This record gives sequence, structure tokens and C-alpha cells, in this order.
Amino acid sequence: MADLNKPVIVLVCPQLGENIGKAARAMLNFGLTEMRLVSPRDGWPNPSAGPAAAGADIVLEQAKVYTTTAEAVADCAHVHATTVRKRGVTKPVIGPDEAGRQVHTLAGRHAILFGPERSGLETEDVALARNILTVPINPEFGSLNLAQAVILVAYEWSRMGREMAGAGDTLVQPTLEDTLPPAPQDELEGMIAHFEKLLETRNYFFPHSRAEATRRTLRGLLTKPGWNHLEVRTLRGILSSLERPPEEQEPVTPS
Repeated sequence: MADLNKPVIVLVCPQLGENIGKAARAMLNFGLTEMRLVSPRDGWPNPSAGPAAAGADIVLEQAKVYTTTAEAVADCAHVHATTVRKRGVTKPVIGPDEAGRQVHTLAGRHAILFGPERSGLETEDVALARNILTVPINPEFGSLNLAQAVILVAYEWSRMGREMAGAGDTLVQPTLEDTLPPAPQDELEGMIAHFEKLLETRNYFFPHSRAEATRRTLRGLLTKPGWNHLEVRTLRGILSSLERPPEEQEPVTPS
């Protein structure tokens, strides 16, 4: 996507370096790299931001610092102020999905403002915005931290872009572990027989009148998970170990 389709994330008077780093991490998860900081409380750069960014160093390295919010958004045609509080400013209220759509459809740079962790944006900052961006969350507990707010907006921007482009491969899904196929039936039968042999010596199938029903229940239990051959081998190894008397047990060195 062109740079003009990527919103600028503006953190106004952020308080903690850790939160700046976590916000950078949230941004880079969805391909956003331009962060602007307005008068960060503890100055900039902040040594606490790097570890919290968890590898999103490019965002922190390129972050620019401004004295006022107006300066930070001076080159932006569209400004969106995130807040859940009522303000004495009458502006359209939109959600993250609509904000994402506007970023992709309205020409010009877009800036999304996030206020300080404790107090949120001041009225003067909201007054700079074209609209108010809010998330419909629990009205009895409207408490999002800075990184959560950033990741919600970044995700919706990314989702709307992919939806409008009719593409599904803009973001790569997390890699799934390769799963092994279920073990063949003969391996399962061997495992079940092994269980039965061990349990018989412990008088598990008692009373004899219930033995067949108990065996069926055991078989159902052991065939239900869909064990693969490595899992079957592991269970057989456990059973073999339990079969041996304690005095014959040998210490097993972890591989």
C-alpha cells in the first residue's frame, strides 16, 4: 500500500517509555511505522521503550518529537482523535472500521491521535480533529491501555484495506505447526492391548460381568483423541515403564 494510505500514529504526551514501546510493537504488527510523539513526559529517546517494543525498533528509531499537537499534524489533511469521553466539541463520531475506510479512500495524510494514559486527549487536541474515533466497549469499564487502543485502530485499518482490495494475503497468518496424521489402526490396537494387559494384572476388569463393557469404554477413550504414531509410541513407552518393577527401573536421561 502507498505511504499515503498509512496513517500517522500520534501519541500526545505519553507518560511511560514502556507504553511507547508497546504501541510501536502494535503498529508494526500491522505494517505501520510512522510514530510521532508530542512532548513525551520522560523525554526522548527513552531507554524503557526498546525492550517493550520487542523488535519494533524501526518504529522507535524513526519516531519524531514535536512540542505541540498542532505541529505534529501540520502536514495532515485528516485528523482523527481517539476518545471515549464526551467533549464540549461537536464533531462526527466514527468507529475504527470507518476510520480505516477513510484512511484508504480520502486523499491526503491521515493522523490518529492518542492521548496520555491517565487522562486522554485534552479538548484543545480534540478540537484539531475532523472527527472523534471511539471504540464501542463496555460503558461500565471503558479502560483501554495505550497499546490496546493502537492495535485496535491498526487492525481495523489493515482489515478494511484488505477488504476493499479484495485481497487476503496482505498479512501473513501465524505459522501453524505441522500436524501428523492419526496412527494406523494396528498401532492403536497394539496400544489398547498393552493397556488391557497391564490393567488385567491390577484386576481392573472386575467384576467379570462388566468386563466387556469396561473394555469397550476403554477402547472408546483411547481411540477418541486421534493419536499420531509418535504419541502412541510415547504412551507405549509409559506403559512399558509401568510394567517393570521399581527395582528394575533405570534412570531415563532426557533427550
